[in-house]
Amino acid sequence: MEPNNIKDWIKRKKDQRERMNPETLFDGILKGDLSSLSSGITLIESQDKDQRYAADGLIQKCLPYSGKSIRVGITGVPGVGKSTFIEAFGMLLIRGGFKVAVLAIDPSSSVSGGSILGDKTRMNELSAQDSVFIRPSPARYTLGGVARKTRESILLCEAAGYDFILVETVGVGQSETVVKSMVDFFLLLMLSGAGDELQGIKKGIMEMADALVITKADGDNKLRAKLAAREYKNALHLFPSNKNNWIPKVFTCSALEKKNITNVLDVIEDFRSHVMSSGFFETNRKSQDNKWLSETLKELIINDFFLDGQMIIHLKEIEQKVINGEKTSFQAADELYKIYTNARRV
Repeated sequence: MEPNNIKDWIKRKKDQRERMNPETLFDGILKGDLSSLSSGITLIESQDKDQRYAADGLIQKCLPYSGKSIRVGITGVPGVGKSTFIEAFGMLLIRGGFKVAVLAIDPSSSVSGGSILGDKTRMNELSAQDSVFIRPSPARYTLGGVARKTRESILLCEAAGYDFILVETVGVGQSETVVKSMVDFFLLLMLSGAGDELQGIKKGIMEMADALVITKADGDNKLRAKLAAREYKNALHLFPSNKNNWIPKVFTCSALEKKNITNVLDVIEDFRSHVMSSGFFETNRKSQDNKWLSETLKELIINDFFLDGQMIIHLKEIEQKVINGEKTSFQAADELYKIYTNARRV
């Protein structure tokens, strides 16, 4: 490497470290700087131990400025039109004077681990707005299709002054409990005209929904959408009542024709008034914080294991014994756990 190239490389590294400095990022985030917010989320998504410490410092600084948004989880099967709906709903919020952050979780390639959809390309109008921040993140292998750092990303977005945080999930049939545990309002999007209306969706997901919207209620599909809404509404009456005593709403909409999108905002505002007056809003958020304490602890332990080079060597050796039929999976896991805990006692 030539001397000038070396100097340029050193300068780039120095500039990068400065940009990723928690103090610098925090100042930028409070000012609503998109570059700082993006870099901050990149920092908290890092698996590097040193960056993890820096990320913890950033989150701690942002914490007092968080908690003032409305967090909305949006899920539904692939093809239901989540991105189209989010764009129409996001534009409605923008026109209402709100700042909107969209944490859109891309499905990950099982081969490369990379994102394969690219939500910004599917929200052209919304992504061009100054009051909008869209962050596509690869789901990797997280349960429910939610990127492992989505909850912390929410805190950073709130510190940056966003009023609505929309969390779009993959919606590929995995448990959506993870989403429910980090949002205030859980919106389930459904399609009509796909055979038995109550097939293809887990009862548990419907039980978690605060509102269920039949999408693509336009053209020849209007009547089918109305019939589907009626069936879902009847089905929801059979479910046990929610802890917050809220009765889930069911209605149709067309994001393409921008019809009934305002109904969603009206329902969210009604829901918020309901849970705020009953005290459930604050109680639920505290409960979520407790849940994420244990979830974060599990994640730290898992990361500590899989980022340990020596443990990976042991893992590969014992994996081969399982493949060869020398050990059962349970024996192998027990042996690895003993090696791991003994190494931590030294």
